[in-house]
Amino acid sequence: MQLRRLEPAFAGHDVAYLTTDAGHRDEVAPRRFYTVADGNRSNKLALLRSLLKIVWVLARERPEVVVSTGAAPGYLAMRVAKLMRARTVWIDSVANVEELSLSGRMAASQVDLCLTQWPHLAGDSVRYEGAVL
Repeated sequence: MQLRRLEPAFAGHDVAYLTTDAGHRDEVAPRRFYTVADGNRSNKLALLRSLLKIVWVLARERPEVVVSTGAAPGYLAMRVAKLMRARTVWIDSVANVEELSLSGRMAASQVDLCLTQWPHLAGDSVRYEGAVL
């Protein structure tokens, strides 16, 4: 939902979506749509499956820019995208009020732009430019 609120910024660009929730397909149609397993620290096999699919999708799409609103698969996508020389933007979820998410903390030093939606969480490698919601 948060990423979709940024759609006006993507106007005129070729956009594809990669998510863990197949239920969003109709919301972004007719754009290209891919799903990956939703893995985390507790489910490393799902993370491995996600990584393999992410590599396949990014190799197929060859994006210039990858934007993620979070979670472990988003972090993996950021790392793969950087290896492919794509620019990367991490937008930490508005739900992370007290601190950046674990994935956000890991991504902050790895991405080209890391954004928080809470001004008090901004710091050296994390910027606040306003909230998506």
